[in-house]
Amino acid sequence: MTTLLPSCKILPSIRLDFTGDHRLGPGKIMLLERIMQIGSISAAGRGLEMSYRRAWLLVDAMNQMFDEPIVIATTGGPHGGGAEVTDFGRRLVATYRTLEKRVADEANSAFTEFRAHLRPAKDRD
Repeated sequence: MTTLLPSCKILPSIRLDFTGDHRLGPGKIMLLERIMQIGSISAAGRGLEMSYRRAWLLVDAMNQMFDEPIVIATTGGPHGGGAEVTDFGRRLVATYRTLEKRVADEANSAFTEFRAHLRPAKDRD
């Protein structure tokens, strides 16, 4: 048996499929986190290398998913518009990130034997 590589960790990517064709995964969560930081759907989308249209469609899908809004957008004016993630949306992000950490901890524990047998990743150019 080989020893664990120091940087060998399992980093799960979680996508939640709710009934009714509603999905929530890392892309939408990252978008919400960016909106919380920046206060703009457009700027948050650009920061994630997506178009404003794509970012707006994701926000709209999340707002349609729940009976409480996730993001509230304001229209432009002299200082432009903006967007705010609601308290409900912030709790959604926090709950998702907590679940992600719990799954990562469990996966790293459960797969210890298999991680010990992983070959080092090849350098990619």
